[in-house]
This record gives sequence, structure tokens and C-alpha cells, in this order.
Amino acid sequence: MNYTLKLNQLLKRVEKPGRYIGGEINSVKKDPEKVRGRFAFCFPDLYEIGMSYLGMQILYKALNDRPDIWCERSFAPSGDMEHLMREEGMPLLTLESKTPLSEMDIVGFTLQYEMSFTTVLNMLDLAGIPIRRDERSESFPLIIAGGPCAFNPEPMADFIDIFLIGDGELLLPELTELFIESRDHGLSREEFYHKACRLDGVYIPSLYEVNYHEDGTVKEFCKLYDDAPFPVRRSIIENIENLPFPTEPVIPFIEAVHDRSVVETFRGCTRGCRFCQAGMIYRPVRERSVETILDLAEKQLAHTGNDELSLLSLSTSDYSRFEDLANALIPACRKENVSLSLPSLRIDQFAFNVLNQIQQYRKSGLTYAPEAGTQRLRDVINKGVTDEDIYKSVEQALELGWNHIKLYFMIGLPTETDEDLDGIAEIAKKIIDLNYKINGSRGGRFRVTVSVSNFVPKADTPFQWESQNTAEEFSRKHNYLSEKLRIKGVTFHYHDNTTSSYEAVFARGDRRCGKLLQAAFENGARLDGWTEYFRPEAWEKAFEETGTDRGFYTERKRSFDEILPWDIVDSGVSKNYLKKEAQRAYSAEKSMDCRHGCTGCGISRYVKCEQEGCL
Repeated sequence: MNYTLKLNQLLKRVEKPGRYIGGEINSVKKDPEKVRGRFAFCFPDLYEIGMSYLGMQILYKALNDRPDIWCERSFAPSGDMEHLMREEGMPLLTLESKTPLSEMDIVGFTLQYEMSFTTVLNMLDLAGIPIRRDERSESFPLIIAGGPCAFNPEPMADFIDIFLIGDGELLLPELTELFIESRDHGLSREEFYHKACRLDGVYIPSLYEVNYHEDGTVKEFCKLYDDAPFPVRRSIIENIENLPFPTEPVIPFIEAVHDRSVVETFRGCTRGCRFCQAGMIYRPVRERSVETILDLAEKQLAHTGNDELSLLSLSTSDYSRFEDLANALIPACRKENVSLSLPSLRIDQFAFNVLNQIQQYRKSGLTYAPEAGTQRLRDVINKGVTDEDIYKSVEQALELGWNHIKLYFMIGLPTETDEDLDGIAEIAKKIIDLNYKINGSRGGRFRVTVSVSNFVPKADTPFQWESQNTAEEFSRKHNYLSEKLRIKGVTFHYHDNTTSSYEAVFARGDRRCGKLLQAAFENGARLDGWTEYFRPEAWEKAFEETGTDRGFYTERKRSFDEILPWDIVDSGVSKNYLKKEAQRAYSAEKSMDCRHGCTGCGISRYVKCEQEGCL
């Protein structure tokens, strides 16, 4: 069938047809007759979200650099397009060649957010691929997944053939080559699995069985193949300096959420915030040299024509040569009329000097993330920010002309009390007062925006054993803060309670959550991260139909000796370290940034850690 012709007919009837046409500058076209393997990289969200994801561009290049592999892309259609596709019987296609996903060799999903899981199932269904792995014959593509949510793969284990855990630039091409080679030698899918499971970072759910206690907790993992690893060790690339990086990224036809050039300066974090999954699972810190970063930035800007450059990391100013890098980038960007974005800055004197240079004429909002309203609670979460740090940096910002301060907090953190919520309002009020003290009536246009998110306990963090507030308790806290923040010049935003609850179920769920996920999808759930598509009634019906006890996954505090569903995966950070950090949290005891001495996280068991004291 000529799917291109059929697609063109549908494009006249949908909003934003640019999401589906492909053919963008720098997209890769290969002759399907001259490649041995075809890979569909699927992002379970809309095109403009997926095209903002650097990881996709990195892996797209890593695969397409292999002459015998063709990696194409596919994104979730919006509601209007999905309706027409189902009405017209058109399957989900790749952008590059308009090939149905069912005809690819491998279909791979990135799992960035738990609320994208139903969209994965919807994309498989739209492609005509059975959603459950036990219902797929070997005539269907291999279905794989990776990303941060793969560190607890169990809720998706009924649907995914293979999970890739950890760094993917080398592992994904290696697995793809192994699959092609196994297929070409006539090996069965099971025989391929027995080879693939020997690679670090490869978790194959069909090689394991999970047994449970009567109380619902995990009793044991049983290997169904003797040579299957337990646990599965995360794939870690020790040196990222010379890794392939996209200097000619695909340029979207419609505006992406982040429409700019992006260069990763380093991977990992040393700060040890106890709620932060990324800060744990991406250890150790691995940096690129200043020279390499400058070279990548120059090439990417030249090949894209973008007028903005952003540096990517978990904490930009923690880069060991940040001062040298900033001093080199600022004049270079100014010369080329390129704006420079430095997110996740630690606001100190040098950072202010940098910000003042790059925002000399237009002072955009300055963002702080204290996370908690009191020093006690910031010590509990190991945030490492004091009241003095906040007010001193705000004072500098006001003197330099910023007129909008954004504050990010998290509510529902372990040991939180109403006094901690009062602290949020107190910080906002003191900043308003500071502005009046410095600028007087001239500072009348000054604004403070307070945004709070709901704490969701995540796997592989010191808070993985903690309970989550109920939706009712989150609502009470939001209402409490709404009253406290009735302050002139202060705007208050908060996150939806219901999605936080569902997110928590899958963040720490087990294999039995697959039936809940499937029921929610069958009830119409998809694109759950979008307010206009989110259907809580579909989820509530799924809980009822499957008899799933939400509180078992969200409100229940785990014991330290409980076997956790994600214990099947070894992130590199030891469970003993996480327990120790949890215990330190209960006594509000801070742990040092591991750049200043080893905190014993355990990552050096597997990979050289360059932090002081870790060697």
C-alpha cells in the first residue's frame, strides 16, 4: 500500500501536519535494500516534545553511523490524527520512509516519564503490534525500551521484550548488531535472548519469574535461564569525551518545545539530593573538555542555524572548568548573535557575572530551587542551600536589575510539617520585602512565582522506601499554601494531585501493575501528561476492574529489608549507601558533596570515579 499517498490525504484534515511529514534537514535517508537492520526510535509523546529530547538525537546518530543500520523515528499522534488513523485503518509509520512499525526489525521506546506508559501501548496498538510480549510471535519486531524509567522495569515487563539500563550510545548499537547477526544465522528469539543477556545493561523479563508473599511484597526473583544475570548491572560508559555526539541534529519543521542547539557538558551529579533519581542513577560524573564542548557547539550552530545555545547537565555550574567555558562561550556567542542559556546554575558571584553578561539588555526570570521552606527540611533532603544563600543571591539579582524571581519547591517530602510550608510563604514574602528595600517604589513591577510539585518517591534513591502523601493531603497542603501566599506580587502554581498518585504507582510498581496499565489503556488512557487528553475516569475504572490497591504502592512505607521490585537492576549505587542516606535524613544530617570527599555510594565497584577521595 502507498502509505505516503494515504498520509497526505489525512494531513489536510489535522492540526499541525508538520508533525507527521518527515523529510527534515539532517534527517537520515538510506536505501532499505542496502541495510541489514531497520530500527524505529519511538518517543511516546507528541513530535514537538520528542524533538526536544537530546537523547533521541544522540542515539539516532549512534545507530545511523553504522552503515548497515537505518534508524528512523516515530512519535505519538495527537488526538485528531489518531482518530483519523483508526477510522481509515492506517498504521503508525516511521517519519523517514513511511514504513509501518510492524515491518521494522526493532522498535525501541524511550521511557522518560511514568505517565507516558499508556502511550507506549497505544503506539504499539496503532502499529498493529500486539501490546503484550507473550502474544507476539517472532514475525513481529523486537520491542525494547530504555531511559530513566527503565531502572524500575517491572510495571512494563508484560509489554517490553528487552530493557536497556544505563548509557545507550554503545550498548544500543551493540544489541542491534547482535540481533541482526542472530537473525541472519537463523537463531530463534530465545537463542538471541541467551546471547543478549550477557551484555551489561540488558534485562530480559521473560528470563525471570517473580514470586510474592501473601502480603503482596516480593518474595523472590527466580531465574528461568541459568546464565541470566542477577542483578542486571547498569551499562556505564567511563569516558564521554569522544562519544559520538550530534553536530548535525535533525531540525524540526514545526517549533519544538526547546528549539535550540544543545551540548552536554558532563553526565552525573555529585550533590546527593536524597529525592533525586537522576543524581543517583547517572553517577559518576564524567566531563567533556572545554575544547570539545566549544568544538561541538560551533559545529552544531553551523549545521542548524539556531540562534540559541544551551548547555546540558544536571547542574551546569558544577562543571569543573565552568569559568573557563563561560568566558570562552560568551564572546563567541555574542559575536555570532547567538543567545546563551545556562540552566541549572548554582547562583554564586561568578554565576551572576555570567548571567549579567549574557542577559545585559533583557533580564529574564531568575530561577531558584530551594525545594523546601525551612533549613531543617533542606537538610533532610540534603539540598545544601541555606537561607543566607537564597537571600544573598536574590539581593545580588535585584541590584543587577532582575524583576522576576521563580522559586521551585516540593511538598510532601519525608518529615514535612506545616511549619515547613510556612517557610515557603516566608521566603516569598522576604524576597518581596527585599525588592522594596533595594528598589523602593521603582520595583513595583517585580514578581515572584512560587511553583510546587508533589513528592513522588523514586527507585534507587534514599527515599525509595518512603510513603507518598494521599491526594487529599496534597490538596490540603495546596489550599494551606494558597492562603499563606496571598501576598501582593506573588503568583502560586501547583501540580495536579491525581497524576502524582498514578506516577508513584508506576515509579515503584511491580510486575502485577501491568494489568492496571493495560486496563487503563483499554479504557482510553493515553498522552496522560497532557491536561486535554488526561482521563482520570479511565484510570479509576482500571483500578476498580483490576482490584489494584493504590495505597499499597503509594501510601505504604517499605521496610529496609523488603525485596523491592527494582532490585532486579543494579544501578551502581549500593543499597547500603541508600539506607545510610535515608537514616541520615531522619536526623536531618547532611552529607557532603562527593567532589569534596567520597561518600561511599559504591559506584567505584564498577567504574573509575574521578571525584576526590574516590580513587
